[in-house]
Amino acid sequence: MVKKTTITPLSDRVLVKPLGLEDTERKLPSGIIIPDTVDKEKPEQGKVVAVGVGKHDDNGNLIPVGVKVGDRVVFAKYGYEEIKVDGEEYYILREEQILAVIK
Repeated sequence: MVKKTTITPLSDRVLVKPLGLEDTERKLPSGIIIPDTVDKEKPEQGKVVAVGVGKHDDNGNLIPVGVKVGDRVVFAKYGYEEIKVDGEEYYILREEQILAVIK
């Protein structure tokens, strides 16, 4: 029996599973179809897998992370650390690098 690895981000860091091209829309609402050459770009969307507890302000108060597990997010391009765990690719980024939550 293989034990699955658990990752817990520290501070205000967020663990994101990048969405593959099959998980993102390939046609814009305006009807424009995204060409295959865009496939070479790093993904800018992902699903939050785990979040840290937050960070402390200057007074020592804990500021919790504003996203939760399961949120689909847009994040800053190239502003993350890539890791592989159990053959799966993940990104670790700070909460401030998350630009939006997609609902």
